[in-house]
Amino acid sequence: MRYNSHPIESLLAHREPMILIDKLIAHEEDTAECSVEITSDSLFLQAQGVPSYIGIEYMAQAIAAFAGAKALARGEAVEVGFLLGSRKYQTSCPFFKLGVQLTIMVKELHREESGLGVFECQILEQERLLASAKVNVFQPKDPESFIRSTDE
Repeated sequence: MRYNSHPIESLLAHREPMILIDKLIAHEEDTAECSVEITSDSLFLQAQGVPSYIGIEYMAQAIAAFAGAKALARGEAVEVGFLLGSRKYQTSCPFFKLGVQLTIMVKELHREESGLGVFECQILEQERLLASAKVNVFQPKDPESFIRSTDE
């Protein structure tokens, strides 16, 4: 297990205020563990907490942090990736409550040369499973060219 020493902003192509997770704790070849604490400063906070549907973005950012850490380990730049969608996003609660520490676990199930990938993701509060999904992502080899081609 490789423990992470990089600040989260160096692992993501996101910028504040859209960085929603706090840190990448550790990663291995095909897994990563991230965390986020639900605080009064959490984006999307409502009276009951952060809606659990925001968990899909927590998962996507954990995948991005995993990809960013792997890129930095190879001496490469952190590149943008795209959340394509999810399958079977299930939650056991309507909100992530204020004051809880969430752990986001991601496991790469499949990766294609094209940059398409599938991850199994879970959000836990201590040992309690709060949300799970299979998340489909795309990280093109040339993101700038890909973005320009979609604008035409």
